[in-house]
Amino acid sequence: MIKQLEISLPAFPRGFHLITRHIVNALGELPETGLLNVFLHHTSAGLCINENADPSVMHDLETSFNRIAPERLPEYIHTLEGDDDMPAHVKSALTGVSLTIPISNGRLKLGTWQGICLCEFRNHGGSRRLTLTIYS
Repeated sequence: MIKQLEISLPAFPRGFHLITRHIVNALGELPETGLLNVFLHHTSAGLCINENADPSVMHDLETSFNRIAPERLPEYIHTLEGDDDMPAHVKSALTGVSLTIPISNGRLKLGTWQGICLCEFRNHGGSRRLTLTIYS
C-alpha cells in the first residue's frame, strides 16, 4: 500500500533546521513496517539526517557549507537571482532533496541522536513544499 501527502513547511531562516516534528505530526499513524520517502520540491534547499540534540552542529554545518560554496565567486555565471542563489544550488546538489527512512514498530527508525533537517540555503527561501510517501 502507498500513502502520499504534501505539506508546506513554514519559512525558515538560512541554516539547518530540525523538521522531524513537522513530518511526524503530518503523517499521523504509521504502518508497523515500511519506508517513508521525503521529497523536497526545491533546488535551493536540501534535506539531511543529522544531530538532533546539540544545536551547535547546525551552526557548524552552515559554516562548513558556506566554505564549500561561498557567495560571489567570480567564476559564477548564474548571478541574476542574488549572491546566495548559485551557492544554494551547489549546496542542494551536495545534500540532495530526498530521504528514505525505515519505519519499524509504527515509528520512524531514526537513531537516538538523528533528526530530519531542512537545509535552507537562501537568505529568504520562503515556505518549502515536501511530498511524504509511505510504502507499507
